[in-house]
Amino acid sequence: MSGEERCKQVLVTGGAGYVGAVLVPKLLRRGYAVRVLDLYLFGDHVLDEVRAHRGLLQIKGDLRDRKLLKSAISGCDAVIHLACISNDPSFELDPELGRSINYDAFPPLVKISKESGVRRFIYASTSSVYGVSEAGNVTEDHPLAPMTDYSKYKALCEPILLSEQSPDFTAVVIRPATVCGYSPRQRLDLTVNILTNHAFHSGGIKVYGGKQMRPNIHMDDITNLYMKLLEVPAEQIAGKIYNAGYQNQTVNELAEIVRTVIAREAPDHGEIPIEVTSTDDMRSYHISSEKILGELGYAPERNIEDAVSDLLDAFRKGRIPNPMTDARYYNIKTMQAAGLK
Repeated sequence: MSGEERCKQVLVTGGAGYVGAVLVPKLLRRGYAVRVLDLYLFGDHVLDEVRAHRGLLQIKGDLRDRKLLKSAISGCDAVIHLACISNDPSFELDPELGRSINYDAFPPLVKISKESGVRRFIYASTSSVYGVSEAGNVTEDHPLAPMTDYSKYKALCEPILLSEQSPDFTAVVIRPATVCGYSPRQRLDLTVNILTNHAFHSGGIKVYGGKQMRPNIHMDDITNLYMKLLEVPAEQIAGKIYNAGYQNQTVNELAEIVRTVIAREAPDHGEIPIEVTSTDDMRSYHISSEKILGELGYAPERNIEDAVSDLLDAFRKGRIPNPMTDARYYNIKTMQAAGLK
């Protein structure tokens, strides 16, 4: 790292979530000390693989608790902010709760981080801030047109963070494509994961719409990117916004990929029919990740086929028990059961 000491102590908000459950063990293996601040709504077991690691501190608590936040951040060099009420249906379940966590809690988090001496703040926004676009390639300069409160508040947080950029506080925003693949805190309510789960366990795929363009990124690639952002020189990323995606496919194309991988790796399942039905969800955009490639040399290494294969392997090995019925794999079901306020 040019001009500054390497980050050593990292706070990962939402570190027991879908992405965090893969990122945190990687950070520990890379030699970072890691603090996780999370409500653990999806179970206390998520980070069992590294529970005994001397570099890990797990803090069960609410991002909105400012006293707890100050304690959690104290002594940290970097913050990777993943925590949020994730996906549109979960947000719409209780819009006030969603706003309080995804937006109202954000300025205090940034302020406390800066005042506590955090030198690098990485914010996970979303590529859904672009809404619907006919552009051939949506770059970071494309106008934002969020279609839901979830994406609207993600977008509104970006300038709050970037306004605090300073020589001593490096702020960077990532707009990830939809993450896919296996995690110890599995989600089965994301497009590729949904299609794979249903194809494997019910023998068929239902596609809603189908022509919408949806960018995706493999779990390994997005978690590797967050680690890279801790290590590149501050001047390369200071005040920057980056799209992070790999394959831009229509939902129909995603379904065909899933069907092809299952035919190859689980031929005993027979022919997988695809049923197409209508939908009101017309979010569609083709994101460009050329900026992050050109400026940071970052390019994903794993694809949608790999994500499907990883999920099939996890299903076969019993790592995702009761995938069609267990509420913990579906954010909205878990939110309903938790009664969080």
